[in-house]
Amino acid sequence: MSYEAVGMNRQAAGAKPQSKERKSFLLRFGRIKPYLYLLPALASIGFWVYKPLIQTFQLSVYQWNLLPTSPKQYVGMKNFTNLTGLPEMGIALWNTLIYTIGVIPFSLIIPLIIAIATDNISRKASNLYRALIFLPMIMAPVAVSSVWRWIMHPTNGILNKALTDWFHLSEPIRFFTDERWAIWSITFITGWKLIGFSTLIFSAAMTGINKEYIEAAKIDRANRFQIIWHVILPLLSPAILFMAMMSTLFASEWSFSYINVLTQGGPFNTTTNIYYLLWTYGFQSFNIGSSSAAAVVFFLGFGVLAWLFMKLTKKLSFFDN
Repeated sequence: MSYEAVGMNRQAAGAKPQSKERKSFLLRFGRIKPYLYLLPALASIGFWVYKPLIQTFQLSVYQWNLLPTSPKQYVGMKNFTNLTGLPEMGIALWNTLIYTIGVIPFSLIIPLIIAIATDNISRKASNLYRALIFLPMIMAPVAVSSVWRWIMHPTNGILNKALTDWFHLSEPIRFFTDERWAIWSITFITGWKLIGFSTLIFSAAMTGINKEYIEAAKIDRANRFQIIWHVILPLLSPAILFMAMMSTLFASEWSFSYINVLTQGGPFNTTTNIYYLLWTYGFQSFNIGSSSAAAVVFFLGFGVLAWLFMKLTKKLSFFDN
């Protein structure tokens, strides 16, 4: 055998391990490549979501007034035990329940009716109405509050003028300063702004329904109500349970801006909810320890609710496979 043949054989033998190493490296890189794409998003979520969450848990066992020059005083579980003795906490919890139940017609019933009633309109018309009905959702809450403050003004508001003309009221309704009306006014504004988002969710779910089910029900001589009750609503169950979960978990959070602008929790704490109470503790009373402790309690409570909703969704949802 010549020296050239021997050299070629050695080169081939050396190239084979190198090619195996290259393939092995590419295989390992291919496995971690998706995570490299996710890394910016994961880093952002970790910094903006989980870091403040961890800091909230840490601050819940300290007494601190937010001043950088003021030392943090460790108090253990005292902040948690003090929560049970706060009289406004019970009011805030009750108001939170009212907000949660009060937005259900606006987040479930009205949007369902709109989505089902407008399912058969033309594409151009549907795009126009969806844009119009979704418009309130993208409006700034402060701007929405200003508009509704003008509409519901006790002396100059068009709503009071209309009610006076129609029902001959002896005195105007003070929607934001009367304790009988304030919380329902905030609930109405919160729900009104939510209608567009919920309608868009249900309309999107309606487009995913196989129309053959509806045609089959018509062949079986089912009327409109029977089609809605036995065909459409079961197929919309995942979207319905999703919006029910969103309304339960975030109704009080969505109402925060309107409370802050229109009533500041009044009159006599009748519109205060847990989110506004946390903000009051943290940024008005500068009692960041109590605010963090309450935030931890409600985080765990709402976490349990979310877990129960997920279990309920898996059990009650009907999926068209």
